[in-house]
Amino acid sequence: MPQITVAGIGFRYLLEGPDDSPVVAFSNSLGATLEMWDALIPALAGRFRTLRYDTRGHGASDTRDEPIAVADLAQDLAGLLDALGIDRAHLVGLSLGGMTVQALASADPERVLSATLMATAAYMPSMQSWDERAATVRAHGTASVVEATLGRWFTPDFVRRDPAAVQAVRERFVACDPAGYAVCCGAIGRMDLRPALSAIAAPTLVIAGRDDPSTPPAMAEEICGGIAQAELVILPRAAHLLAVERAEAVGSYLRAFLDRTARGAEPGR
Repeated sequence: MPQITVAGIGFRYLLEGPDDSPVVAFSNSLGATLEMWDALIPALAGRFRTLRYDTRGHGASDTRDEPIAVADLAQDLAGLLDALGIDRAHLVGLSLGGMTVQALASADPERVLSATLMATAAYMPSMQSWDERAATVRAHGTASVVEATLGRWFTPDFVRRDPAAVQAVRERFVACDPAGYAVCCGAIGRMDLRPALSAIAAPTLVIAGRDDPSTPPAMAEEICGGIAQAELVILPRAAHLLAVERAEAVGSYLRAFLDRTARGAEPGR
């Protein structure tokens, strides 16, 4: 896959679809890679151009071992769009990716056609717990937290039904650079996007898993309460990594939302 450098950091990315179609940019979860969106992409095929990338410190993107804020991750995404000549895009993020999208959509509303926020939060305490997780991973690697993480990411039923999908996620998580993971833990622990939610002007779809212990529906409801044009979908039989566990349902909701948003932007609508 191609690489591109933004502000001195190399990013692995994948841009697919018709050149003249609207761009949908995806931002991944903590500990995941751009492949987490694989099962979702077919829902948009032929209608949209899709951009996926590995967050800094994840997958094949570079790690910079220094403290960052979620705003820095938002600037990474903005810089990637700039480098690829994309002025405006529909933004989709899950968990850490959803935080990245919130930060960019509030800081630079003009470049966001729509925002889709999956299994995410605007505020996720406590800072101490995130610092402890970062320290554990720095000392023992991401393998030391993988079992606990996957227990939150997937329902037991999905683990039984599709062990191959879970194993693929496990392998990419374990391969995540410990420093890159730890740096992003620090960003989440110090994040409070609640005051910025009212600045998000784009139509926004918020999707939560009813069985998600990491970012439960109450966190999604809090996000919706702060955004003027927000709608909420709560998926049953779904934990945290919705784009993998409930790819068909998520893809259907996302496609319908993007189609509605595009129609609303047409003159005379």
